[in-house]
Amino acid sequence: MAPVIHMPEPLCLVKNTNGRLVANPKALTILSAITQPVVVVAIVGLCRTGKSYLMNRLAGKSKGFSIRSTVQPHTKGIWMWCVPHPKKPDHTLVLLDTEGLGDVEKGDKKNDTQIFVLALLLSSTFVYNTMNKIDQRDIDLLHYVTELSGLLRTVSSPDLDGIEDAADFVSICPDLVWTLRDFYLDLEAHGQLITADEYLENSLRPKQGTDQGLQNFNLPRLCIQKFFTVKKCFIFYLPTLRKKLAQLETLRDDDLDPEFVQQVADFCSYIFSHSNAKTLLGGIKVNGSRLESLVLTYVNAISSGDLPCMEDAVLALAEIKNLAAVQKAIAHYDQQMFQKVQLPTETLQELQDLHRASEREAIEVFMKNSFKDVDQGFQKKLETLLEARQDDFHKRNSEASLDRCSALLQDIFHPLEGDVKRGIYLTAGGHRLYVQKTEELKAKYYQEPRKGIQAEEALQKYLQSKESVRDRILQTDLALIEREKEMEEAHVKAEVLKAEEQRMWVAVLRQYQQMMEQRQRILQEQVRQMERNRMFQHPLQQRALDLRHHCQILWKITEELEICMKINEFLRVAEKTLAEEKAKRESSEKEKKLHEQKVKKLLKKCENLTRAFMEFKAKMTEEIRVRESLLKEMNERIKMLKSDCRRLAVPLSRPDSARSLLAPLPLPPCLTNPIWLRLRKLIS
Repeated sequence: MAPVIHMPEPLCLVKNTNGRLVANPKALTILSAITQPVVVVAIVGLCRTGKSYLMNRLAGKSKGFSIRSTVQPHTKGIWMWCVPHPKKPDHTLVLLDTEGLGDVEKGDKKNDTQIFVLALLLSSTFVYNTMNKIDQRDIDLLHYVTELSGLLRTVSSPDLDGIEDAADFVSICPDLVWTLRDFYLDLEAHGQLITADEYLENSLRPKQGTDQGLQNFNLPRLCIQKFFTVKKCFIFYLPTLRKKLAQLETLRDDDLDPEFVQQVADFCSYIFSHSNAKTLLGGIKVNGSRLESLVLTYVNAISSGDLPCMEDAVLALAEIKNLAAVQKAIAHYDQQMFQKVQLPTETLQELQDLHRASEREAIEVFMKNSFKDVDQGFQKKLETLLEARQDDFHKRNSEASLDRCSALLQDIFHPLEGDVKRGIYLTAGGHRLYVQKTEELKAKYYQEPRKGIQAEEALQKYLQSKESVRDRILQTDLALIEREKEMEEAHVKAEVLKAEEQRMWVAVLRQYQQMMEQRQRILQEQVRQMERNRMFQHPLQQRALDLRHHCQILWKITEELEICMKINEFLRVAEKTLAEEKAKRESSEKEKKLHEQKVKKLLKKCENLTRAFMEFKAKMTEEIRVRESLLKEMNERIKMLKSDCRRLAVPLSRPDSARSLLAPLPLPPCLTNPIWLRLRKLIS
C-alpha cells in the first residue's frame, strides 16, 4: 500500500528571490516520496484576486494558503499543498498556488511570465483566474504563455524531442478552467441566456476573413483552442460585502452569499471529478518523483535563460507560427498532389498545371496561418520548398513513366522475342516479316494510354537494344535470298538449255525427214528409170546397172548410218546434260533444305558443345586435382625413400654400389627389414 502524505499546511515549492526562481529541496523531498499518480491543479491570476481562497477550498480547509486583503501581496513564488484526493483513493491531489501577476512592487513582467509558464507546464488542470469578464488582454496573455510553454517544453523536456507544434501536445496539455471573479454581467447574447461555458466559447471563437487584422485577432484564439482541448468556465459573484472581505478566511458559509457558496461548491466538484492525473507522452502517468524531475528540469531551463523576454518572444512566436504555417502549407500541397496526380502523367504540362493549382492553395494556407511575416522570408522559404517538391514530382513522374513503359514494352514485345528465339525469322524474307511485326507492335504500344513523358525515349532505347538481333536476321535473310537467286539462275539456265535442246532435236528431225523424202523421190525416179532401161538393155548391162545401183544404195546407207550415229551421239550428250542439270536442281533444293537443317543443327550443336565443354571442364578440374594428389603422394614417397636411404647410409647417386649390395651374397640380418627390401625393389 502506498504511503500517505501528511502535509498539515502548504510549503513553498519554487522560491522567487530577487527575480530568480529556485526549487525548494524540502518540497522536492516530499514529492519524491509520493508513489501514487498525482493530479496537479495550478492557479494563476492577478494579485489580490482570491486565488488562495479557491485553493484552500480544494484542500478542504478554510485556512492554509495565505489570504490577505491588504494592498501588499503575500504569496511569493509557487506554493504546494499535497493532500489525499477526495474522490480517487489511489491518487494524490497536488495544489499549486502562484504569486499574483502584475505586482507594482516587483515591476518585472519577465518574472511574472516565468511563474505563469512554470505553473502551466506542471499542471494537469490549469485554473486561469481573472476579474469581472473575459477581455482581449487576458486572451493575449494566455496565448503568449501557451506559446512560450510549448517553446520551453521543446527545449528542456527529453521526452518531447522532435515535437514542433503546440498541437502535438494535445495528449499531455492541461485542461483549462477559466474563473471569472466578482462577475457582474448578465449571461446573455443576442437576446438569449447563455451558460458560462458558452460565454467562454464565444469569446474564443475566431472571425471569418483573411485580412491581416482578422488574422491577428484569430491567431491567439486558435492557439488557445488547439492547446486546451478541454475548456471550462466558472463565474463567481462577490462573496460578501466589501467591508467583510478582510475576514473572508474566518467567515462561515452562512455569512457568505449563497450563490457564491454554490458556485465554489460546483467549482470544487468539477475539479475533483474531471481533473485527470498529470500525463507525459506515451500515456505515462506522473507520480511524485516524476513531478520532482519536471520541476527541476523546467526551473533549470528558465534559470539558464531558455525562456525569452517579451521582445524576443514576439519574434519567437512569429517564427513558431510561421514555421508551423510553412509545414501546414507543405502538408496541404503534398496532400493535394498525392490526391490529384496519377503518375505518370501524359504530358509535362499536365503535371505543371496540377503543381500550380496545389501551389496556389498551399500559399493560401500559409497566408491564412502566418503571423508577422514582414519581410516575407517564410513565404520565400515556402516557395523554395515548393520548387523542391516540384522537382521531386518531376523526377518521380519520369521514373514512373520509364517503369510503366518498360513493363509495357516487355509485355507487348514478349511474343516477338519468343519467335526470334525459335528461329521463325531466320528464313528468306524473314527480315521483312520481322520489321512488319515490329511496326505492328509499335502501333500497339502507341495506343496504350498513360505512358508518360518517357514513352518515346523508352521505345527508342528498347529498339536500340534489339539492333543486334535485327542485324542478325537481316544478314541471314540476305544470305538466303542470294542462295535462292543462284538457284533461280541455275533453273533458268537449265530451262534455256532444255529449250535449245528441243529446238536442235526438232531441226534434226526436220532435216532427217527432208532427207528421207528426197531419198524416196530418188528411189522412185530410179525405179522408173530401171523400168525404162530394162526393156532395152542387155541382161548383163542390166545386172551391172543393178550392181552399180546397189553400190550407190550401200554408199548412201553408209552415209545415213553415219548421220544416225552422229544424231545418236548428240542425243546421248543432250540427255546427259539434261540429267546433270536435273541433278543440279535436285541438289540445289536438297542443299537449301540441308542449309536450313544445318542452321538448326548448328544452334543445337552450340548448346551441346557448351554443355560438353562444361562437363569437360569439370572432368579436367577433377583430373588436375587427382594428378596433384598423386604428385603429392609421389613426393611424399620420394622423401620417405630419401630418409630411408640416409638412415641406411646408401647413396642414391651411385647405383653400382646399390647393385653390389643386391648381389647373391649372404645378406646380413640388418638388411632383411621391410625398409631395405622396399629400397632394393626400387633400385632393381
